Amino acid sequence: MDEYDVRKKFRQDKIMAIEKLAQLLQCSAITVRRRLKKWKTFTSINQNGRYYTLPEIPEFDDNGLWKYQFALFSKHGNLKQTIIELVKRSEAGLSAADISSIIEIPSSSSYFSQIKQSDEIKREKHQGRFVYFSAAPNKYQLQKRGAERHKTDGWPTDTQAVKILVHIIKNPGIEVDRLAIESALPGERFDPVVVKQFLQFHDLLKKTSDTEP
Repeated sequence: MDEYDVRKKFRQDKIMAIEKLAQLLQCSAITVRRRLKKWKTFTSINQNGRYYTLPEIPEFDDNGLWKYQFALFSKHGNLKQTIIELVKRSEAGLSAADISSIIEIPSSSSYFSQIKQSDEIKREKHQGRFVYFSAAPNKYQLQKRGAERHKTDGWPTDTQAVKILVHIIKNPGIEVDRLAIESALPGERFDPVVVKQFLQFHDLLKKTSDTEP
């Protein structure tokens, strides 16, 4: 296949590994990598960076991530760069568990040891767990204040907060008790009182039922 047909096939499949591209282009892996660089492709931040996608294909979410089948891509760069960017963009810092829930890697991953050495973020113990904050002084102070506002035990993480907000949008007028149950993943439990406090903090309680939790 010529380059035009390969790119057409690439767009149809959305993601491809080097082995498949080498077969289609009938060239070596080294030559394929040159083509990928020329095409400015994104490399998956999971699956050992095995998969690629053309720049016009991903529809990145608010975190700058796009997942197709089993491959996860980031507009921020590689996995380390992505974690750092997520931390820097967060409102109240992120714990390893928070990061893991966003990018689907174990909280015990060696990448967390790597990012500790970064000059762009810092790790501190906060409310009994390690939290990563931006190293930029102004942003750090904002995140610390945000973390203090989330001081209530069981306060939703950034990822959990998104699930709650999405559930409110899909179910306007939902009672707080029901919201606390239905927006939690299997194995999670949201305290209705905390959920109500969270909604009050963001001035969202009016979008749910007045029923007291």
